[in-house]
Amino acid sequence: MALTAGIVGLPNVGKSTLFNAITKAGVEAANYPFATIDPNVGIVEVPDERLEKLTELVEPKKTVPTTFEFTDIAGIVKGASRGEGLGNKFLSHIREVDAICHVVRCFEDENITHVHGEIDPIADIETINLELVLADLESVTKRITRVAKIAKTKDKDAVAELALLEKIKPVLEDGKSARSIEFTEDEQALVKGFFLLSIKPILYIANISEEDIMNGGTNDHVKRVQEFAAEEGAEVVVICARVEEEVAELEDDEKQVFLEEMGIQTSGLDILIQKAYSLLGLATYFTAGVQEVRAWTFKKGMKAPQCAGVIHSDFERGFIRAETVAYDDLLEYGNMQAAKEHGKVRQEGKEYIVQDGDIMLFKFNV
Repeated sequence: MALTAGIVGLPNVGKSTLFNAITKAGVEAANYPFATIDPNVGIVEVPDERLEKLTELVEPKKTVPTTFEFTDIAGIVKGASRGEGLGNKFLSHIREVDAICHVVRCFEDENITHVHGEIDPIADIETINLELVLADLESVTKRITRVAKIAKTKDKDAVAELALLEKIKPVLEDGKSARSIEFTEDEQALVKGFFLLSIKPILYIANISEEDIMNGGTNDHVKRVQEFAAEEGAEVVVICARVEEEVAELEDDEKQVFLEEMGIQTSGLDILIQKAYSLLGLATYFTAGVQEVRAWTFKKGMKAPQCAGVIHSDFERGFIRAETVAYDDLLEYGNMQAAKEHGKVRQEGKEYIVQDGDIMLFKFNV
């Protein structure tokens, strides 16, 4: 799946520190704006305890997790839509990602300057949201001028496009994102071609201090972000990027001890990766045999032949059927034979919509 989540935020909110933790890539993290100018792309493994359980059941020669991409995009500043702070370059990088992970500073630290001189996470969110909206407004306005001329000729497609653009424009003029608009199914198909920035799904990442973690993992800044996100229907992941960067350098057994000492049950990084994966509309199916147990990424709603094609195009081209069992059923009965005996293994055809957690064996002929 060539889908990627972009990490955005104002300068000095902890984006690059978080990216270091995500990818262990050692990206430069500096206490000044624009330390990261070109986007950095990192491949991350998706933590999934189901894969671990399947490995215990099947005892394969190797286990392969699924992955997806995070892109670290340089800090956006007020005026980005007008080119301020290398804004045009940054906005073009955001345009290339499929979902936005917006890092918001929710920690106090007098040694790390804030680009606006004070810690105000809602103002930070609104600064970036507005820049994306303004960039979209400029794009939509130009498109209306162009499409309106064609619509005058009664061209059916142009008339439909113009109507949709005129539905979007006043919302953007009010400073609201395109995400806030309810689109019909036909409009959703059409709006994809507009490549709007403010329509991309968003996840807010509240970056807190180590002290806040020790005090329950929240503060007044976090609560404000959670309230703001709830109004948008968005989710918030609370994380301490600095701690996660330290944890990322540890071995698995050391990692668990460290987290327990900090009073953390689950790594915030693991939660972030899983939430971002879901935000992209991705899900996982598995193949399980003695040679290999493997997790495969697919887009929710994909049918069996398309999912087979994730492994190899020949699998999709010559698809016959998919021997399928739900993860919970296999776990309950312990092996494929027992699951078959209890009628839990199904033979699915070309119209089957694959479900998250399906364990599949594809039959094909080319």
